[in-house]
Amino acid sequence: MVLLDTHTWLWSIDGDVRRIGRRTRTLLSQAEARDQIRVSAVSIFEIVALQTSGRLRLSRSAESWIRASLLTAGVRLADMTAGIAIDAGAIPRTALGDPLDRLLVATARRIEATFLTADRQILDYASATGNVRAHDVAT
Repeated sequence: MVLLDTHTWLWSIDGDVRRIGRRTRTLLSQAEARDQIRVSAVSIFEIVALQTSGRLRLSRSAESWIRASLLTAGVRLADMTAGIAIDAGAIPRTALGDPLDRLLVATARRIEATFLTADRQILDYASATGNVRAHDVAT
């Protein structure tokens, strides 16, 4: 199973092969075939907030983009549980400063997914601690 970081979800739906490496495209294809691509409600929040602030431009409303994207084969919404919130709260702010990143990392851990991200801070955290499986989408 894979969990997509917000930017990875946007790039994969938009088919942005410049930002998604060959190995990552293979992982996505394999996960899609097994219906094992997950996104978090945190990413939905981020997409709507970015579009509302003008920092993200989508071809349609955020709600319409999200609904259509969730209908894509293999993409499902991961449950947000109390356990994920507790796990995220236990990740030190010094390790991951963004609370939304902590929620995404905790989600990946709880659902035992590989987290697909280009976020260097998350990739470094994963490498240093071994607390989450993370994959650099550029590869």
